[in-house]
Amino acid sequence: MLHDVDDARAQSRRAQRRDRRLIRALRRQDPSAIAQLQERHGAMLLGYLTGVLGDRATAEDVLQVTLTEVWQRGPGYDPARASLLTWVMMIARSRALDQLRRRVPEPHDPETATTLLDRDASGAGTEVDALLDRWQVAALLTQLPTAEAELLRLRFYRGLTQREIAARTGLPLGTVKMRMVQALDRLRTLLDEEAP
Repeated sequence: MLHDVDDARAQSRRAQRRDRRLIRALRRQDPSAIAQLQERHGAMLLGYLTGVLGDRATAEDVLQVTLTEVWQRGPGYDPARASLLTWVMMIARSRALDQLRRRVPEPHDPETATTLLDRDASGAGTEVDALLDRWQVAALLTQLPTAEAELLRLRFYRGLTQREIAARTGLPLGTVKMRMVQALDRLRTLLDEEAP
């Protein structure tokens, strides 16, 4: 148990060190920064954008626009306002919304143009926000001890009860409950660290 806590802390420290190096590279507009960013978060960004846009080819295009904007805005990034991942995801969200807004068909009545765009953008924004939250949590789960992360995935992504999780994993119900409480505490801490 104590070993799991130490592992999670060590993983978190390594991730923070990698982020600090990446932030320094972005601030000085080092051309390798985008390659590092794509290696570290590219799969998650592409998955997020594909989920939002519903089309992998479009998502790949928007990912390139996002990475370009991250590189251009890198010198002005302020880690005190948001973590690197949160900042990049917000840029990706904005570019995805831009893409969704372009899909709104041209209305025939000029008076309804803004209403149609507002309705489509607000609906898409809600879906995008929910997906962004889900991807953020998925990324943070990778920083938890594997056993705890798996319990949370079974509970929240598969919808299993704690009793069903105990039956599936062969763990005593009390152990499942205790590990879930610990995992949720760690997840809360990570979310607080991500908050701007």
